[in-house]
Order: sequence, then C-alpha cells, then structure tokens
Amino acid sequence: MRASFRETLLALRELIFTTAPFVILAIGLVALAYQLLDPTPPKQITLATGQDQGAYAEFGRRYAQILKENGVEVRLRPTAGAAENLALLREPGGGVDIAFVQGGADPSTSRASADDESGDHLVSLGSLFHEPVWLFYRGDAAERLVKAPQLTALSQLPGWRVNIGAPGSGVPYLMAQLMEANGLDGSTVTLLQEAQTPAVVGLLDGRIDAVVFASAPESLMVQMLLKTPGIRLFDFAQAEAYARRFAFLTAVTLPRGVVDLARDLPSSDVRLVAPMASLVARKGTHPALIQLFVQAAERVHGGAGWFQKKGDFPNPRDTERPLAREAQRFYTNGPPVLQRYLTFWAANLVDRMWPAILTIVAALLPLSRVLPPLYTFRIRSRVFRWYGQLREIEHHMQESAANTAKLSGELVALELKVARITVPLSYADELYALRSNINLVRRKLEG
Repeated sequence: MRASFRETLLALRELIFTTAPFVILAIGLVALAYQLLDPTPPKQITLATGQDQGAYAEFGRRYAQILKENGVEVRLRPTAGAAENLALLREPGGGVDIAFVQGGADPSTSRASADDESGDHLVSLGSLFHEPVWLFYRGDAAERLVKAPQLTALSQLPGWRVNIGAPGSGVPYLMAQLMEANGLDGSTVTLLQEAQTPAVVGLLDGRIDAVVFASAPESLMVQMLLKTPGIRLFDFAQAEAYARRFAFLTAVTLPRGVVDLARDLPSSDVRLVAPMASLVARKGTHPALIQLFVQAAERVHGGAGWFQKKGDFPNPRDTERPLAREAQRFYTNGPPVLQRYLTFWAANLVDRMWPAILTIVAALLPLSRVLPPLYTFRIRSRVFRWYGQLREIEHHMQESAANTAKLSGELVALELKVARITVPLSYADELYALRSNINLVRRKLEG
C-alpha cells in the first residue's frame, strides 16, 4: 500500500514537472491576451444629460438604474444641453464618457461627414427618439403683436421676446438656422438665453412672449405647458418643407387628444419638426459599456410613444457620426447569446476572450504532442542514467590490472542505489531489466 502510494506521488510529480513549462506558457499567453483585449469594463462611467427638468435628465436616471442592475455605476452630469455635452466629450479633461446629443446642434457636423471616421473621435450609439421643437407662446402676445389669435409663421416673430435656450444647449444654433431660412434679422427679435425653469416662469408671468424647447415629450416642462391655459403651441404648417431643407429635421405630428383625451388636448393635430436625439460616446469607451448602453436604450426608448411606434427606436439610422462597432453588432445580431445564460460580467469575459483563447489553443496544440514523450523520457531517465555507471564497471573488468574486490563493491553500491528507485508500474519492466543486467555483470566478474 505504501509502495503504491509512493509510485502514485512519483507519477504525479513527474507529470507536474513535465507539464509545468507548458502550463506557464499558456497562462502567460492568456494573460497577455487579457491585457491587450481589456475584456473587463470599468465599473463607473459618466453620462452627460441636460437641464434638471428636461427629458435628458429623466432618461439619464432610467439608464443609471438599468446599468446598476449589471454592477455599473452611472454618474449623471447635468449640463445646459447638447452643445455643452459635445464640448465636454471633445475636451480631453471633460470628465464625460457618453452624452445625449441633439441632431443639428453642432455647427461642425454635417450629414456629409457621417461616414468620416477620422472626425472628432466620437461615435454614435444610434438614434433614440424624436426631439420636437416646441415653440410655446402666450395667446395674448399673439393678439398684441400679430393682431391674430395664433402665430402662424416664424416670419411673424419680429418684435417678440423669445427665449431660445441657455448657452450650451442645442436650441440657439437650431433656431438661428430656422430664423435665417425665414429671412429673419436677429436684431428685429429680442432673443433671450435663460435656463429652462426661469424662462418658463417668465413666460407664465408675461415677461417673455415665447419660449423654444427641443425635447422629448417626457420633459416635465413640456407636459406642463401643453396643459396650461393661455399658452399655445406653434403649428409648423411648413414642417415638410423644413424637413427637406434641413437634413437633420423630421416632420412629425402631435395627434389630436394625445395629451389629454378627456379635455381633447390638443384640439387638432399639430405639425412639428424634430431633430433626432442620439447617444454619443468617445471612441475609447469600453465596448462592453457601449453594448450595455444600447441594450438599455432598447428598454428605455423601445416602446410606443407620441411620435413613434413600438420598436421604432433605437435604430442605426439618421446618425450624424460613425456608428460604434458594438452598437452595429447589437442592431445586426441583438444582445449576445451568452447573456441569456450568464451574468453580464461572465458573458462579456467569455465573449471577448474566446477568439484569443481559441487562437492560443490552436498554437499550443502541436506543442502539446511533445508532453507524452517528454514524460516518458523523465521516467525512463530515472533508470537509464545508471547504465552509464554499470558500463564503466564492465569496462574496468576488461583491464589486466582490474581490482575485482573494488569492482564488486561498486556493483553492490550500484545495486543498493537501484533498489531505492521508484517508478510507476507501467515502467517497472525497465527497472527489473536494470537489476538483471547488474546481476549479469556480477556473474561475469565472479567468473
């Protein structure tokens, strides 16, 4: 029992010493691949949203909750809006990894450069929702300034006090383009750039005649103003024309009664123009986090709404920047299959590492064929190395002045050493062959 245990330990030890270099090499290659691929994403990411009462802020909270389920903390950074978000993304020390961006908010971006991957090192995660331009105005201001119950064209704005959004939001640049298209001289309109909340307060108390938002209908301010008596929503009668003139705009319709069916608000369909909102990230953002954000976007924006049907968003269309590779993968194939069975972290690790692991296995497989012969060599060398000493004794026997007593003592010493050799049972025949050869030399010496 004790001898069998010793043989097992010997076989195990030789196996370890034989395979150790191979295992160390494999581990080293896997570690190198892990370092190069960086499969584990950071557990914190900063998302630039917008003003506190806006739709971006509300959507940001939903994203943070969804990613928290997967162990990722999303730090929300309030901003003035899309223009500031873009500036933070482009700034090396801006501290922002991903942000909501309104279509048409960036003077340096045009649809012609959407496929230019060299641009500003920003990538899109896809289009998320329509972001209509809401021009709310006071009914009494229309009566006073245009002598009519309603404002019917942007060209009627001269003499109005209009708040077009705080600096850093995407609305000022958007409104500048719309006013230029209508031949409006900015000096004929009093343009204010107050934050959203004080602007709405000014509209309600009569200090401001009109305010302009570009926001999803989930914005609390939009919801409130749509139901406020005396506040009217501008109907873009030329919505289709605006959409033809500006590639980043889409003509959408606010259906009659969608705000409040009981009160029939609005009392008729309202035509609006809407840029497309998207998520934009730095090119260096970890691919796994981009995958998570696109999956979260499907949960947040994938339902039906005032301006879309279920499943319309998110989508890879109408993006002003190159689409991130992981986002394209999601839109083509859906979520990774492994996430149905594993946690996000485990599925991401396997998904990103398996090509490297397969390559390493393919490279090491031919090398692994050396292991069985090497193991055999190590076991047999425990026996064969004594044949050199036995041959030397036999060689001395043939000398004329051979010392028989000394050679006999050397044979006895060799035999004692060999008796202490332990080999696995499968190699015992070679050990017994060595003992037989020692006895053979002894008989020759005695003869």
